[in-house]
Amino acid sequence: MNTRMVLLEELNRLRHDILAMASRVEEDLGKAMSAMINNDPDLAREVKANDAVINALQLKIEDEAAIVIATQQPVARDLRELVTIFKLTSDLERAGDHAVHLAKAAIKLSGKPPFRSTERLERMAEAGKEMIRSSIAAYLAQDSEAARKTAMLDNTIDEEHRLLVEEIMDLVKEHPKLIKKAIRLINTSSYLERLGDHITNICEGIIYMVEGRHEELNE
Repeated sequence: MNTRMVLLEELNRLRHDILAMASRVEEDLGKAMSAMINNDPDLAREVKANDAVINALQLKIEDEAAIVIATQQPVARDLRELVTIFKLTSDLERAGDHAVHLAKAAIKLSGKPPFRSTERLERMAEAGKEMIRSSIAAYLAQDSEAARKTAMLDNTIDEEHRLLVEEIMDLVKEHPKLIKKAIRLINTSSYLERLGDHITNICEGIIYMVEGRHEELNE
């Protein structure tokens, strides 16, 4: 097997592992949100336990990518992809961390009467799941335009977060005793807002991989 074929085979293996990692993060985000909606601390604990799997996948992928760079000496677009992989796995891991934070919040809130509707949080989580799914599809397809479109979904998350914070602050002005619950809910919303930022970073990495230039998205 020639050198080029070996490199392509190794890249395909890495892509498969990245897809598996992203699928885990998306699944955990969905479970964490479901745990919050349905007052299910056991499901939330499952998300916390899965974090170790995501962390292990990150290390595995990065170790393998480093070996490919050292042994196959890739150039041009292949090298850019391998460099991007390190950024991609780091941001996926951080997105997974925010899913865990959401799960922890679900545990803390379990058994307590709901502070307010979770509809905005649900919309943020759904947009986050779609961003994860679409960004990895863009990576696998090597499609920078699809990455740009995916990053625009972060605007939805940001807007829902902004509106939620405004609503809660207005409520606290009328009911100051709710301040502790308000802060907890704002922090929970912030986890989802930051998750969207990490997926936007992935989209920026895809653009670099495909086009060889750095581009800031959703400034």
